[in-house]
Amino acid sequence: MLKLDDLDRAIIKLLKSDARLTISEISSKLGKPESTIHFRIKKLQEKGIIEKYSIILGDEIKPKHTAFLVLRVEKPVIEDFLERYLEYITKTLSMLPNVLAVAKSKEDYIIALVGEETQEKLERFIEDNIKTIPTLKEVIVLPVREFKKGADLIGFLAEI
Repeated sequence: MLKLDDLDRAIIKLLKSDARLTISEISSKLGKPESTIHFRIKKLQEKGIIEKYSIILGDEIKPKHTAFLVLRVEKPVIEDFLERYLEYITKTLSMLPNVLAVAKSKEDYIIALVGEETQEKLERFIEDNIKTIPTLKEVIVLPVREFKKGADLIGFLAEI
């Protein structure tokens, strides 16, 4: 992991809160010359610390109801097929518009974050699109009541 100094961290913090800030605005907020800010941002990009700038969608378009799903894949008779099953399911989930994130976990587990406009639509989506996937042994649905940290993640991941 690369070491960042206080100025690098301050620049990143400002850009994370508003990636539209100009070099002049960052310079003014941090009390550093524009040339220094420009050089530091360029170096952060070259080192891969800043990969890209993105947009977070607002409340009007974010799903209002979300849930984490823990999916357990049935182990096939031929153990070598497990990875194929996992790959099939993760690809299938990734193509569904209400699936915001997908990750492989333990040997035969997949975790997904799903969202929908209403709780009823979310439950119907899970029943019709997730629980019907072949080779699933178990689907645990953990509705999100409230985010304490990371609520903006939904606006970043939401598809339009």
